[in-house]
Amino acid sequence: TPKEPKFFPLLNNLSDTLLKTATLLEESLSHHTPQEREDYNRRIKELERLGDTFNHTINNELATTFITPFDREDINRLAVSLDDVIDRINGCAKRIYLYDPRPIGAAGVELAKIIRICSHHIVEAVSMIEDIHANATKIRKSCRELHSLENQADDVYEKFVQELFVKEKDFAELIKSKEIMQDLEKATDAAEFVGKVIKGMVVKYI
Repeated sequence: TPKEPKFFPLLNNLSDTLLKTATLLEESLSHHTPQEREDYNRRIKELERLGDTFNHTINNELATTFITPFDREDINRLAVSLDDVIDRINGCAKRIYLYDPRPIGAAGVELAKIIRICSHHIVEAVSMIEDIHANATKIRKSCRELHSLENQADDVYEKFVQELFVKEKDFAELIKSKEIMQDLEKATDAAEFVGKVIKGMVVKYI
């Protein structure tokens, strides 16, 4: 019996939504007025809801499809991990809008860039799992890149925190900056976890 291929377009749609969300977040950091931040928060929220729709569709299909290309648990774990990165990005945008901090500094811009680059690697890896045997080497490379980028993000965040408590004298701005940067760093953690899920699938299925 042929295995249903419909899960691959759905996962690709979910990863594409992640990339669009990450791209908007990076772009938003060069816009500092409350109105601009509200607009980016709204647009990212719309993508987050679209991601939820794809995730729910995948869950519904898993419940009704007799034979799936991978174990149901693996497909669900991948979909949930992708959606989690989108949720993290949405949380960053929401906090920036609600807190309305000073313009995000270079460290925040760097973390947003890392999130966007991670999203590119995720899109590439997800697009290759349909033929996981032929693409195993390339998929592993994308997963290694995600791990390396997460380490890079840790370094950026740690240096930021060290400098923050020395340079920032406004307590309110200190709290705002720290929480926003923490959200950005957690988004890179979530992106790396996607890589771990995909790498686990490579180990399991080849």
